[in-house]
Amino acid sequence: MGIFSPKLKRYQKKYDYSYTFGTYPTIDLLRYKKEDVLKVLIHSKNDRSEGVMEVERLCKELNIPIEIQDRAIESIAYKENTYVIGIFKKYESILEKDVNHLVLVEPSNMGNIGTIIRTMLGFGVKNLGIIKPAVDIFDPKVVRSTMGAIFQINFQYFNNIDEYITQHPNNNRYPFMLDGGKDIREVEIKEPFAMIQGNESAGLPDSYKNIGESIYIPYVKDIDSFNLSVAT
Repeated sequence: MGIFSPKLKRYQKKYDYSYTFGTYPTIDLLRYKKEDVLKVLIHSKNDRSEGVMEVERLCKELNIPIEIQDRAIESIAYKENTYVIGIFKKYESILEKDVNHLVLVEPSNMGNIGTIIRTMLGFGVKNLGIIKPAVDIFDPKVVRSTMGAIFQINFQYFNNIDEYITQHPNNNRYPFMLDGGKDIREVEIKEPFAMIQGNESAGLPDSYKNIGESIYIPYVKDIDSFNLSVAT
């Protein structure tokens, strides 16, 4: 592995690398995407926790450079008391065929998409389609909010829903809409499915009713709607 030594700065989407902030996202990076890890930074004031020692052990085992870099960490981290940062190459992945998918249409909130990724993995769904325009999944704020779950899923961006359908025609499509055709409790969801959720502000346009069996989630009308991550 070559030495990675650019002057590190706060993350920008144009970079071809990104960061994991924190011990446990970095451990998952090392476990699941070791081939894409460039370097790990540790702060000299780290708490010598089990997690920090596991990062050090994995770096030694995988022959990944690890450095004490207080100033670098302080210049690129968003929060104080960040003791560990992983630096990794951005990578491409594609969705598996004929397995269950979650499809997010134009998601824009980093916290929501992070929570959704962690939740979908918890339910055994490991393929995420993202319809553009959309949040940058490699933004460290997204990576941190997934708590490392991002490194265990496949994700793929699509220019529009038609592109997704062309590539995955066998997935039974279930768009979730405020005025969907059926109560979720009345729907027999058939696998492989594509659960389709709209963005945080506008939901899905009416045209999505024509691409599958539209569903609504009933709720007491004391609220306008569910938060995207809650609904998903």
